[in-house]
Amino acid sequence: MDKLYGRPETNRDRGLFSLSELKPDTLWALVERSVELFRDKEAHDRPLRDRVAGVLFTRTSTRTRTAFQTGIVRLGGTPIAYGPHDLQLNTGESVGDTAQVLGSMLDLLVARTSGPLDELRELSREGGLPVINAMAAEEHPTQGVCDLATLALAHGDLRGIRVMYIGEGNNTAVALAYGIATVPGARATFVTPPGYGLPADVLSTARRTAGTTGAAVVETHDVADAPEQVDAVYTTRWQTTGTSKADPAWRETFRPFHVDATLMRRWPEASFLHDLPAHRGDEVTGEVLDGPCSLAWTQAAMKLSSAMAVLETTAGPTTG
Repeated sequence: MDKLYGRPETNRDRGLFSLSELKPDTLWALVERSVELFRDKEAHDRPLRDRVAGVLFTRTSTRTRTAFQTGIVRLGGTPIAYGPHDLQLNTGESVGDTAQVLGSMLDLLVARTSGPLDELRELSREGGLPVINAMAAEEHPTQGVCDLATLALAHGDLRGIRVMYIGEGNNTAVALAYGIATVPGARATFVTPPGYGLPADVLSTARRTAGTTGAAVVETHDVADAPEQVDAVYTTRWQTTGTSKADPAWRETFRPFHVDATLMRRWPEASFLHDLPAHRGDEVTGEVLDGPCSLAWTQAAMKLSSAMAVLETTAGPTTG
């Protein structure tokens, strides 16, 4: 008797896992498509029609989860949502076994789990379906697409743009480093607290890409070393989702990396970005977050259109 269903015939992972793995042309096609869909959310032919997409979030999320579930519906698909306690992963089933089942029923999976990026790759490889990294400990690539699209919407041609990121070298910062490195002539300066910088391998990879585009990726641990010319200032909350800091005095280390009106006055023409949620009074003041230079709320709205761009690209063309 023929075997009706077993382990999918695949030896590779498919989907979006890291911006470092995308060719610059592919990344910028996603950015341009995000801007297009931001301006017109109906600029598509429902490419997910007849598709079923799993949305697995085992960590909290407002913008990313809402964006992907809404994006699936707007693109004609059907979302199946899973929370942190919904799958048998919670009772000890292996990732591989779970992946086989999901792969037999779903067309793609959007996932934010408490595990490492390799877990998402295993879900794809063992399930034989595309997986979108909606944030892993190492990187938040769909946030990076959103951030580049927001900058492109506000600043136009990004060639030569100067971006200063201030705060922890977290998964959002990693995606930003990889993304800005693909922009010809751009300069990304990461001003991070001592001991909380970008991982060394991330800096190495981003700088290698920057070497091919004429961009620069720089890191410093002193706010006094911030560049004289900046087009955009970016920060994130100090306590990254699902993490904690070993040093009980970490807030004192982070305090000099606070964004307020005094800091922003150093670059009066600069825009301000924040991936949200914000802890007003910690990493940024309400005056800056809600002020005329802030793109944070446009950035939040861009989450939907960038999710739609990633979904339609990852799902690929319909068949039949």
